Amino acid sequence: MQTAIGYIRVSTESQAKEGVSLEAQRAKIEAWCTANDAQLTGVFVDAGVSGKRADNRPELQNALTAVTKIKGILVVYSLSRLARSTKDTITISERLDRAGADLVSLSEKLDTTSAAGKMVFRLMAVLAEFERDQISERTCSAMAHKKSKGQRVGNIPFGFRLLDDGRTLVRHEREQGIIELLKLFRESGFSYGRIADALNRKSVPTKTTGAKWQGTTVRNILLAKN
Repeated sequence: MQTAIGYIRVSTESQAKEGVSLEAQRAKIEAWCTANDAQLTGVFVDAGVSGKRADNRPELQNALTAVTKIKGILVVYSLSRLARSTKDTITISERLDRAGADLVSLSEKLDTTSAAGKMVFRLMAVLAEFERDQISERTCSAMAHKKSKGQRVGNIPFGFRLLDDGRTLVRHEREQGIIELLKLFRESGFSYGRIADALNRKSVPTKTTGAKWQGTTVRNILLAKN
């Protein structure tokens, strides 16, 4: 039986544009492993993390370490979940190849256990970057259109929500309550990381559906309020 490692990622942008949730990605990976008689030994998750750089995604690095150690198969929902640049994608491919590990990308029906799969992988990496550039162009155009109408662009601060007019921010009472909780934790001497762990244990929701609290998220919210 083959051994597989799953990797899933979602960012705010991808949820808004693609609707591919963490749960949906996990289900697809599990289904592939069942259909291909592969033992899924772990699934690593980067929630609410941009895919623009591979080196700032700790769970991706952990997944790569795990799969190269066992010379298994890294299974991802799509190349866009793995990396957003040709450079990162090829670097990951070469690391897997050197270790005797393989890659399966479900959306592209890509399997590097064959020579043809390796060739297609390199071609798909180039196309994935091209698609990202197109999305970026469309996003920039949309933002410029909003600016021309005086509407707000960029992320909505934690503790607020945007009205339908696209301009006005109002208090988000539930998130404001979470901010007060963060302050209490901090005043009690909790580190940012310890606060994040406490929120995750209590299943306190973040602004990004499905994402986990991180120490950096807590820090940024508290600093923004000072």
